[in-house]
Amino acid sequence: MLRRTAPSTKERSFLHVIKLVSPFVMVVVLQAAIAGFSLEVMSSVRAYVAGEAMWSRSQKNAVYFLNLYLHSGEASQFAQYQASLAVPIGDEYARWALEGDPVDLETARIGFLQGGNHPDDVPGLIWLFRYFNQVSFLREAIREWAATDPMLLELSVFGEVIRGELKSGPVRDSARLQLLSARLSELNRQFTGHAERFSTVLGEGSRAIKLTLTSINIVTAVTLILLLIWHTRRLVLQRQAFEDALHAEKERLAYQASHDWLTGLASRRAFEARLQSELDDAREGSLGLILLDLDQFKSVNDTCGHLAGDRLLCQIAQLLQQDRQPHDLVARLGGDEFCLILPRCPPSNAVDIAERLRRSLELFNFTWNDLCFAVTASIGVTCIADGNVTLEEAMRRADTACYRAKDKGRNRVQADAARSDVVLVASRPREVATARGR
Repeated sequence: MLRRTAPSTKERSFLHVIKLVSPFVMVVVLQAAIAGFSLEVMSSVRAYVAGEAMWSRSQKNAVYFLNLYLHSGEASQFAQYQASLAVPIGDEYARWALEGDPVDLETARIGFLQGGNHPDDVPGLIWLFRYFNQVSFLREAIREWAATDPMLLELSVFGEVIRGELKSGPVRDSARLQLLSARLSELNRQFTGHAERFSTVLGEGSRAIKLTLTSINIVTAVTLILLLIWHTRRLVLQRQAFEDALHAEKERLAYQASHDWLTGLASRRAFEARLQSELDDAREGSLGLILLDLDQFKSVNDTCGHLAGDRLLCQIAQLLQQDRQPHDLVARLGGDEFCLILPRCPPSNAVDIAERLRRSLELFNFTWNDLCFAVTASIGVTCIADGNVTLEEAMRRADTACYRAKDKGRNRVQADAARSDVVLVASRPREVATARGR
């Protein structure tokens, strides 16, 4: 027994030590990760600076050798022009490959190598372009880089044109020579301008990154030290924080389950639960049910888009909640369909409320991007005077009244007529009604 107890005690002590030093280990690992990330970013930026120098020099050389070839016609100078031009063209192909969808990493790698970049720098060039091309300094540098594409194309075509002219002998026309040389000088000036701006932007970005990463390292170190100082206190508070977060999450989920995400009104699930509760407690003439369906909602969506439709639904929700009693419930059943539960509401009052809502909607104008839409609704009203009415029957009666209002021309209130001498319109399927109502 003693031989088994001793190792067990040592094991528990070792685990306890591990728990104590684990925060310090995490500090070291995190700091090492930040430092490694900083070095990788700085190394990649440095690679772009070096690549820009070679790119700029090669462009200048291409113009220079092409100009020499124009005056001398020596094939060796044209070959030097082509070799120099291949460098920026390789970088151009690499950029196109990284901007494509999908990204062609192999073509990008070959392009950067053709551009004279060191093989060890190529992964960093690709990584920085792919994941940081929206950073302001790099985005600006890429814009300057891309601006030279038409010039490279012109320089390539220019070289072929000059070679074609020289096949028949040297250019004797001095005016022609002067024109071609002037254009080459202009291309060189444009290349130089973009290269200088590219270099300037990268330099500013490099200094900004260095300052930012240094600040991040300092702030992170200080923050982690403070976190370690408060480590014990955080352990004590962790359980309470977890319980509070769990409680808040339960409340949030409960709210989401019972409320419409867009309008904040009661959801269909909450509406049906409340209606069933009211039906269970219904007394004669005590429960009013109003079903409201917008008439021109589809025209708003088709004309102005779903964002406008969502805004309209939110404004309608606010309008429906005006002057409601504390025990009333306004719900959005889906799409542009709303429903009101009016407990302890006689039939005449329910019809009056529905008519006031209809008039309010009729007077309400929805505007979007200088367009104005008239908004009306077809409203069905039913009053539950029988405690034996089921939820499905109550909804069917309200639905029937609402669709009778639509069939009679829309923008009207239709009360449920649950008498044998009144022919009720058969309830349509919900999906068909939705398509027709919108």
